[in-house]
This record gives sequence, structure tokens and C-alpha cells, in this order.
Amino acid sequence: MSTPADSSGRPARPRLRPVRLLTLAVFALAGLMFWLSFDTARGTDLRSDDSMLRLSDLIQQRSQKNGAHDERNAALRSDVEGLTRRDNGTSRAEEAKLRALEEQAGTEKLKGEGLSVTLTDAPPNATAKIPGIPEPQPNDLVIHQQDLQAVVNALWRGGAKGIEVMDQRLISTSAVRCVGNTLILQGRVYSPPYKITAVGDRDALNRALTEAPAIQNYLQYVNAYGLGWKVDQREAVTLPGYSGTVELHYAQPAQP
Repeated sequence: MSTPADSSGRPARPRLRPVRLLTLAVFALAGLMFWLSFDTARGTDLRSDDSMLRLSDLIQQRSQKNGAHDERNAALRSDVEGLTRRDNGTSRAEEAKLRALEEQAGTEKLKGEGLSVTLTDAPPNATAKIPGIPEPQPNDLVIHQQDLQAVVNALWRGGAKGIEVMDQRLISTSAVRCVGNTLILQGRVYSPPYKITAVGDRDALNRALTEAPAIQNYLQYVNAYGLGWKVDQREAVTLPGYSGTVELHYAQPAQP
């Protein structure tokens, strides 16, 4: 039977079950030792390989450049909107309607009560903390795309008026995607710990987090291997307005 996968193509985080057969663990350990020996024999050091380092540097440079473009775009948009409102002769009712639409679209600052959720990788040398639980594999110790998506989806279901991931406001076209152990969001690259902040009724938001099945499964890994999970209640939160482009890009058939 094939293993279910998340939207990034990686296997979904399975539910934990106690070890039943010691033989399976022995064979798994033997296979891991064989793979490590084979990989070492090939002479590839991922931490010092020049091509990998160049790619990492390029990603960071592009991320910084995208951040600068976002700031410049936000300043220009503010100037344009100010000039438009000054010259278009709109009424107060029309202005209030426009403000409400901008708030719903996520392009304006949002203030109110809310909470923040922080997800963190487990220590690299983590071991099972609960008797009968198998020792962790590398994928068990890191935050996956599905974990971030689970928190964001739960907060939306809990009635969040707005959500920020790291320093980026989410809008209807935002996509939370992970590549390796990094988050790529709206052209920017982030590493853990990952912080997700929402504005909304705190009781409803907390209840949504507690009831989400995907988060309940994640919390099993928190208890078993030490993955990070922290919820901070916030009496006053200010989310920035989205400052990136709002144009939609879509595929088109090639012209013959």
C-alpha cells in the first residue's frame, strides 16, 4: 500500500505506534548502516560540497532581494493609494467600503487580540521519550510543510481575521511551501523556528487548535521526540498589511 503524501510530495507524518517486533528494528538498523556506508564511500559531503553551498547562497541572496522589492513596492503602493484617494472624490461611505475590502484582502494593518504558535525542530540527537515508541528517524525530528499548513488551516477554521507567518501577512493566494528544512513563502526563505500569529477570538482560536486532528498527531511527536510547540496568548496584536504583488499569474497554452 502506498504511503499518503502531503502537497510537497513528502510522505505524510504517520501516527505513532509502539514497537511490536524487535526483528524489524534490527533489519532497519542494518539497512541504515549499509546506506550510510554507501553514501560515505561516494565521497559526497553535503555540508562542504561547493555546488550545494553555491545554491544555498543564491537562495539567500534572492530572498533578501525579494524582501527589498517588497518594501519598495509597499512604499510605492502607499503613495499611489494616497494620491488616488485625494483625487477621486469618493464619499465617506465609499471610503469606508473600500477600507473594509482592503482589510478583508489583507492589504491593510490589522489590530486585535489573538495568539502566536511557534514550531521548532527537535534536537538532532533526540531519542524516544516514551517507552515502547520507536527511535526517531531524521524526518521525525523536523517541521514539515504539513505541520505549518495544519496550524494555518486550524486558525482559519477558528475564525482568524488575519494570519501572519514569520513576517509575512497571508492573503488568499498565499501558499505555505517547504523545500528541505526551509520554508518558502511569497519569494522569501525562512528557517525554523517558525512563528504563526493570528488575530481573532482567542477562545475560538485555541479551541480550533485543540480539535484539529493533524495537530493532535503532531503533538504526539512533541511528546515522543521533543519537537517544539508553544502557544502564546496575545492581548494586543498588530499584523502588517500584505505588501507584495496582487496580480495573478497562471499557465497558458503554448502558441503553435
